[in-house]
Amino acid sequence: MSEHAAVDQEASNARRGRGASGGAAARRAARSGGGPGTQLTYIKRKINIYEVLDEEGLALIEKNTDTVLEEIGIIFRDDAEALQLWKEAGADVKGERVHFPKGLCRSLLKTAPSIYTQHARNSERSVQIGGNATVFAPVYGPPFVRDLDGVRRYATIEDFQNFVKLAYMAPSIHHSGGTVCEPVDVPVNKRHLDMIYSHIKYSDKPFMGSVTAPERAEDTVAMAKLVFGDDFVENNTVLTSLINANSPMVFDETMLGALKVYSRHNQACIVTPFILAGAMSPVTVAGTLTQVLAEVLAGASFTQLIRPGAPVLFGTFASSISMQSGAPTFGTPEPSLVSYGAAQLARRLGLPFRTGGSLCASKVPDAQAAYESANTLNSTILAGTNFVLHSAGWLEGGLASCYEKFMMDIDQLGMQQKFSEGVDLSENGQAMDAIRQVGPGSHYLGCDHTQANFQTAFYRSSIADNNSYEQWLAEGEKTAPQRANELARRWLESYEAPYLDPSIDEALKEFIAKKKGSMPDAFT
Repeated sequence: MSEHAAVDQEASNARRGRGASGGAAARRAARSGGGPGTQLTYIKRKINIYEVLDEEGLALIEKNTDTVLEEIGIIFRDDAEALQLWKEAGADVKGERVHFPKGLCRSLLKTAPSIYTQHARNSERSVQIGGNATVFAPVYGPPFVRDLDGVRRYATIEDFQNFVKLAYMAPSIHHSGGTVCEPVDVPVNKRHLDMIYSHIKYSDKPFMGSVTAPERAEDTVAMAKLVFGDDFVENNTVLTSLINANSPMVFDETMLGALKVYSRHNQACIVTPFILAGAMSPVTVAGTLTQVLAEVLAGASFTQLIRPGAPVLFGTFASSISMQSGAPTFGTPEPSLVSYGAAQLARRLGLPFRTGGSLCASKVPDAQAAYESANTLNSTILAGTNFVLHSAGWLEGGLASCYEKFMMDIDQLGMQQKFSEGVDLSENGQAMDAIRQVGPGSHYLGCDHTQANFQTAFYRSSIADNNSYEQWLAEGEKTAPQRANELARRWLESYEAPYLDPSIDEALKEFIAKKKGSMPDAFT
């Protein structure tokens, strides 16, 4: 780490005393998922994972995948370097289509780490990716927002900054994410600079890089080096970024270009087939899993051709579609089965796994949004997912980032974090002293054990209203979205930026100004 980054780290830690372990803030965080100024570490799961495929089923999917890779192949579009590398590695390259001998991709992936650390500029915010860890990151990619006035409109850089601030303040969000919304008021060829700067300036959690062009990925790495130092970036991972396959069975030059940049610099890529089953993969779960595994094997192993040992994640984004309208559907059983199966396949490969989130097709944060998001999130946790994109704020099939739903989702994330801790079997958890003290026919409200544990015994929602009807009526008959709206406004009003060393801030601003000045604005 650079000297400036180290100083930044120490000062940030000192200024964040209210978030330290112990004291009232920590107790509030433990029982409710916390609030501004508190922070929960990434999840270290203590619950069993749920598996839907037995050994015979997994072997069948893997066998079918080998057939797809060898006989059908994967297109690496408009990338002569990639085709040459595959040819040298022993693949059969026919035009832009690469056919893989059985075992080639798996052999290459032996150098990929099963667990790695993504470092944040505040080391207390660094996260483990892989193993028993689960990391929540916010929504990614929507061009629209549903704002706090209930208006659906194009997103702006102010919205982007607001979502970064909310993610920074949210105890159950462990990662700042990437394109939390698309700021369309900034030129296309320059907005990545403002987005990366916002993640660095307004948060000290780990973040994702730009993937919309190789040169924008290079800019991301360059800005990360201004924060962490050249050597630290080249020898550690400070970026985890999303590389989508153009399903079915194509990697295009844009995604390949970004993948090569990040892999060369030892930065992590989430290789993710983006699938709407029935349109971009077969309608069946087994068929979709076969295609997902083939695409991941091809893309993930390519990172090891670029730099052996570069971190890479097995990603999947699988939704179903309405066979009547063709519209994406969420929270349905089939994508959950895909997630469970893909997680098993990822573990057999020894790769960290990404899927799921709080996905829904609803246009507003209503009951449909809640049910669909809960169905998706529950399967995400039980699958044993390591990196969870779209954890909070996703609305309208990913077309909109919603402030109110963001706050409702992070409340659910806090519950999932508590659930993932599993059953406390310590002496205190067994509560035998309480059972002895109370005995038959009495109650536990006043016993010593209850008094000692009441502050942290149960998760306390920041959104739900559990009061009487009369009290709810007297307080204005507020719905969950209305309460979430008020909470978001309070958080944004109370936001305080984490410390950033002024010399680093100045260097970033100079870099951005120079880059922006080197090219005219482009909005396409």
